[in-house]
Amino acid sequence: MNLSPQVVDPIVALALNVLAAALTLALGWALAGWLERVVRTLSARQARLDVTIATLAGRLLRALVLVVTVIAVLDRFGVQTTSLVALIGAAGLAVGLALQGALANVAAGVLVLVLRPYKVGDAVMMNGTAGMVEDIGLFITKLRTFEGVVVFMPNGTVWGGAVQNFSQATRRRADITFGISYDDDIDRAVAAIEAVLGAEPRVLAEPAPMVVVEGLGDDSVDLLCRFWTLPADLFPTRFEVTKRVKQRFDAEGISIPFPQRDVHLIAAQGSPDRPAA
Repeated sequence: MNLSPQVVDPIVALALNVLAAALTLALGWALAGWLERVVRTLSARQARLDVTIATLAGRLLRALVLVVTVIAVLDRFGVQTTSLVALIGAAGLAVGLALQGALANVAAGVLVLVLRPYKVGDAVMMNGTAGMVEDIGLFITKLRTFEGVVVFMPNGTVWGGAVQNFSQATRRRADITFGISYDDDIDRAVAAIEAVLGAEPRVLAEPAPMVVVEGLGDDSVDLLCRFWTLPADLFPTRFEVTKRVKQRFDAEGISIPFPQRDVHLIAAQGSPDRPAA
């Protein structure tokens, strides 16, 4: 049976198009997977690049290659891809406007993961909340306060405010004010505090600790005790120094005054306590 060219040519063209489309899909799929693996491998060699960013970049690149592949296949069959691209762009714009808050958090999360102002395990202060960072995601940062409360903060809020990272400090300063009576010897009290600081091994020698008269209060002479420690030693050292200074003051008879008020009672004119003239 002989077929006319009018029948054979369209069939051959269709077969060639199907074959080319299948080959394009296979190559596009393989290329997308290969590029994703390459991005992850290269990212793993960068110590500063978070694994979440590497995973996201690989998936986005893979999705982009697959979209281009599908458009190329449709174009092979004569589909007007210009309208399709415009439709995809419009849909993407609509989704972006609807999810602009979430996308802002994602953008902030990417910046946090790239620039690394803090990492998991750091002690930080964010938006007035202090605690340990437990997880950094693309949308939120998980923080556990020092009281044990779990706080979830949107990355957009975190990135838009100040972040204090205590863990990145190489040393921390403690300021403690001790009040002594006006009748006590200031030099003796200063020497007592300096002796306590000198006996505490967690107090750093550089910068040198200092004890000075900070001010004259209503009820006491205020002595400022300032010293530096390693970050992990700040609170234990502060508590211990406060305890030791109180014990040293007690041993040397140096008093820590408490607020007092003198009340003078004046009898009213004509009262039983004060006869009228």
